[in-house]
Amino acid sequence: MEIINKQALSQCIRDALRAELQQHFKTGGSQSPQEERLVSKQELSAELGVSLITLSDWMKKGLPFLRLNRRVHFKKSKVLKIMQQDITD
Repeated sequence: MEIINKQALSQCIRDALRAELQQHFKTGGSQSPQEERLVSKQELSAELGVSLITLSDWMKKGLPFLRLNRRVHFKKSKVLKIMQQDITD
């Protein structure tokens, strides 16, 4: 008993891939905020030009972070938003 033949499966995969690619190019390839890539503590310290110790101090003072399996990660957009608020306040 065959539920779906190879040609139908192949066509379904092509259609799904085509739809995903069209959506990707329609949005300019940008990720939605829910799909934002998390950055590690090392990556963020390198991007901001601060030491890991400074970053740890900022975390103690309220810098938002996520802990996943003993590792610390940040949403870069949230960190930049907090830093902009501190500058303007």
